[in-house]
Parts: sequence; structure tokens; C-alpha cells
Amino acid sequence: MKASITQALKRLPGAPAAAYPEGVPFTTVMASGSMSVEVFAPGSNADGRDRQQPHTQDELYFVQGGEGEIIINGQRFKAGAGDAFFVAAGTAHHFENFTHDFVTWVVFYGPQGGERNEHE
Repeated sequence: MKASITQALKRLPGAPAAAYPEGVPFTTVMASGSMSVEVFAPGSNADGRDRQQPHTQDELYFVQGGEGEIIINGQRFKAGAGDAFFVAAGTAHHFENFTHDFVTWVVFYGPQGGERNEHE
């Protein structure tokens, strides 16, 4: 399988949805088993806000371009090209203060409810 940021961005924003009436700012680019990969560009629609809710799977973000901040469970981190972030299933998170060109890969994986960490 292969995915391309360039091709994914041509599909954004997607069709309107309840959470994003101005168009969905993400698209799935590949999936296999419990894993799926999306491209998320919150500035791709007219509203330019990240309204995501906690997800049922663990996820990884790999920032491809632009800059912003990610808030994970109340903790704020700068986010820019080359940064990676882990968000456990069920954890509140979203991006803020991002540039219009902010884009990130999102990898969802593992069982519903997330994997258990031996340090929890």
C-alpha cells in the first residue's frame, strides 16, 4: 500500500458532516486489520477549527507540515513538521493555533479501548 499527502489534500475538505458542517478536514488513505491511516488538515475547511472528540483506538500523529499546538489531556505541546505524538484511546485532545498549512498523518491502531501499558 502507498499513500500520498498530495493526493489526500486534493480530497479535503470532504463532504459536510454533523461535527464539520463546512466540510470534513480529514480523509482515510489506507487501512488494514485494526490499523487505519488518515491525513488531517484542520485548516482545509472554511471554519478551520479542530472539533475532534476522544477516539476509541490508540493513535499516533506524525506532523508533516505547518505549525500549531496539540493539547493532550490538558497538557499543551508545540507541534511542527517532524514531530510525533501518541494519544491513548479515550484521551481528550485537539489542535489549536495552527497555521493554515498544518497537516499531519494520523495512525489509528490496536483494539477498541486501546492497548494496556504495563506502567499504568
